[in-house]
Amino acid sequence: MKIGMLGTGPVGINIATKLVKQGHQVRMGSRDPENPEAAKWARRNGKRASHGTFSEAAKFGDIIFNCTNGAHSIEALRKAGERNLRGKVLIDLANPLKFSKKGEMTLFIGNTDSLGEKIQRTFPSAKVVKTLNTVNMRLHTNPSLLPGEHSIFMSGNDKQAKAKVARILKGFGWKSIIDLGGIKSARGQEALLLFWWHLNKRFPNEPFNYRIVRRRG
Repeated sequence: MKIGMLGTGPVGINIATKLVKQGHQVRMGSRDPENPEAAKWARRNGKRASHGTFSEAAKFGDIIFNCTNGAHSIEALRKAGERNLRGKVLIDLANPLKFSKKGEMTLFIGNTDSLGEKIQRTFPSAKVVKTLNTVNMRLHTNPSLLPGEHSIFMSGNDKQAKAKVARILKGFGWKSIIDLGGIKSARGQEALLLFWWHLNKRFPNEPFNYRIVRRRG
């Protein structure tokens, strides 16, 4: 599969590396076609790894990952080009995080909207699926770091797109994948980051996640 990776930070590099190791072709995109982090990543990962602009990565990929900073995601996706996103699955990991001068975290969008919804509205021809935004990047491609069953969530309007994303998540090792429904449910996923922030301060440098306990029947 050909995959376009938008974002050259640790999250994008971690996922892109895993995908290449699984046999996929990955093109990492950034604003600068000569981005040193992207170039270094491509050299390390062999012939299935390449890099270029946001537009080149989006055009290359059959599936696109948005691993950009949430505050700049819309701008980055505009640079990727609506035509290059048309009809494609867009896996959105970004969060609408805002930090005060004192280091406290809030969301710059929420309650009645979400970043996932805004991306879907801005790029209506893309098939946006929100996922992997509620856990530390160490768990993205290696959920077995934690013992037992724990869950990852998905939000999106297109059932076929979510089925494709579920296959990717299963390939990363996720066993409990909870479909929350349409992209509107991304509000809940993004809001969970407020809780995650306080847990992260309580358990610094420790990966953690949520287990949904249900009584069946």
